Amino acid sequence: MRRTRKPSRTDDRPVRPRVAIVLAAGLLVVVAFQSALTLGASFGAAAQGGAQSGQLPEALRVVTGLGAVVWLFAALVVLARGGHALVPLPGAVARLGAWLVAGLLGLGALLNSASPSPWERFGWGPFTVVMLILCVVLARSGCPATERNRGVDSIQ
Repeated sequence: MRRTRKPSRTDDRPVRPRVAIVLAAGLLVVVAFQSALTLGASFGAAAQGGAQSGQLPEALRVVTGLGAVVWLFAALVVLARGGHALVPLPGAVARLGAWLVAGLLGLGALLNSASPSPWERFGWGPFTVVMLILCVVLARSGCPATERNRGVDSIQ
């Protein structure tokens, strides 16, 4: 008879600093794209369902600007979760934040995959799915050793 393994605590899982770096780099690609849209780049066919070819109207450019800020904050959160904090965040905030980023990426993957825009469906859709997988791996990982030693991330 085969033994089943008990689920391990989050602290028992290895920290994923490289995953955090790759994920943050991917999020910065999204930030750059959203920023370019905000500044008037003609990428409308690859965004917002592809309904606007060329430049987005001003109202949608405000939305992409806000999106750029959200994704930039998401990059900071995942870096903190991976032990590369550029902004000091409590371990619990980084842990919860990583799961919130995973939720946003999951929603983004669904929306991009259902989009009528081929750019979103075949470009951003798979990209977002890969980012989602990386984010779940990161969110499930243990806390960095420095936080574990201080007991910052001890509440599960």
